[in-house]
Amino acid sequence: MTHERLHPRGWKAPRGYAHGIAATGRLIFTGGMIGWNGQQEFETDDFVEQAELALRGIVAVLAEAGAGPEHLVRLTWYVTSRQEYLDNLKGLGEVYGRVLGRNYPAMALVQVVALVEERAKIEIEATAVVPA
Repeated sequence: MTHERLHPRGWKAPRGYAHGIAATGRLIFTGGMIGWNGQQEFETDDFVEQAELALRGIVAVLAEAGAGPEHLVRLTWYVTSRQEYLDNLKGLGEVYGRVLGRNYPAMALVQVVALVEERAKIEIEATAVVPA
């Protein structure tokens, strides 16, 4: 493992994320990945499917640096609808597991008024650390 999960004693265990991560190595930062394909074309307006495409975009960028989901230390999710996110937790969990496996970095979720691309419902930024 390239990093250490930080979990203060006595705190309730988080589900699907870490409270914090400590890591040493080569830093990799992705831009915000949205739910379109590599040719910057939307294939769907479905929230979960857009999330899957965004996560697959992150994995593709990490691979360019010789990294994978196991190197993720932080994800920041931006969604245009908190309710749509909450209504799709089961599907999001399935997609997350299929694309990123059992890797749970520190995460934040923010609802925004809009994203730059009008059809985008979700944008995810990632930070990864690969051991030196």
